[in-house]
Amino acid sequence: MVEKNILAFFKSPEQAEEALTQLKSLRIIDTSINRFDGYTGDGSDHIENPLTSDFPGLGYLTLGGDFIDRNAGILSAASVSASGMSSGGADNQVTGRDILLTVVVEEEDHEQAMQVVRNAGALI
Repeated sequence: MVEKNILAFFKSPEQAEEALTQLKSLRIIDTSINRFDGYTGDGSDHIENPLTSDFPGLGYLTLGGDFIDRNAGILSAASVSASGMSSGGADNQVTGRDILLTVVVEEEDHEQAMQVVRNAGALI
């Protein structure tokens, strides 16, 4: 049988869990729910004074990124999120969608599964 994949982005783990519960009636081959971030590492886990502390860059302080490459750290500091001057706004549909529900279903159930995750509030 042919398998189809769905990558659905949610704002909370509870939304993804609810969608997965509704998908249980379909022929699911595999699923996973993961939180992801655009930047690697845990970065700063406490508040640091940028004048007196030793830190690798702005991305470490404001984005929580641990960058193994100096250039990646510099590029992350160019993000509007690093400066705190933007929060994404209402027109930015991606803002806050950091939960990924991955579902592999049989081809016959793909359209129905897509409708379920859309109804659950997913960005597909």
